[in-house]
Amino acid sequence: MGALAGVMAGLLGIGGGALIVPVLVIVFEMQKVDPGIIMQAALGTSLATIVFTAMSSIRAHHRRGAVNWEIFRRITPGIIIGSLVGAGIAKLLTSHALQIMFVVFMFAIAAQFARGTTAIPAHRRLPGAAGMTLAGLTIGIASALFGIGGGSLSVPFLTWCSVPVRQAIATSAAIGLPIALSSSLGYILAGWNDPRLPPLSIGYVVLPAFIGIVVASTLAAPLGARLAHRLSENTLRRLFALFVALLGVRMLIGLIK
Repeated sequence: MGALAGVMAGLLGIGGGALIVPVLVIVFEMQKVDPGIIMQAALGTSLATIVFTAMSSIRAHHRRGAVNWEIFRRITPGIIIGSLVGAGIAKLLTSHALQIMFVVFMFAIAAQFARGTTAIPAHRRLPGAAGMTLAGLTIGIASALFGIGGGSLSVPFLTWCSVPVRQAIATSAAIGLPIALSSSLGYILAGWNDPRLPPLSIGYVVLPAFIGIVVASTLAAPLGARLAHRLSENTLRRLFALFVALLGVRMLIGLIK
């Protein structure tokens, strides 16, 4: 999962949470982690891994001059605040409620990627300071609640605002770093000293899972960035959509049981 998430981060500008979170939920269920915190632990661990995936992907895109750092600067304050708020909301919700929300999110992501592109027709220019802050808040809250790097939201937003698709993907990868940093910090604080956590956890970040995913995803992200500049990604997007949908079905079955 770590290697696949890394490739997707570089190729599509996403953090891989749509893959990592459901797999972690399945693994934590098999390991008999307390059901009351399974979703929070999966989200927190996923976001912590995205810190390293994003850093690797940013380096690869920056070398190609594809990241728009002005957009990054303008949207980051809202991103940080929204991510911390989202982590706080997740602590207040039950694990079951978070899983229901995540399943709905997964099917929405699968439908979006099955179309073959996350880009939508450009309609306007980038908004001013208030609009960029509001966009950052929205993306940050949603990313923290769903354990993602924000690419599935920021890429469509940027392309709608007339940012070229390749630049939108690269900039989205950069935006994923403040999302992951602030969100994972929020989950660490929210889960600090929770007695239900499995061993070797820091807040809602489970270290053994974190390390395994980070090693593979960091190595694989540059490959995805190279592919983004060489290949048509429509087929890969549809395969990604199919895989996410299957994982969504698996989580849904688990909720029904």
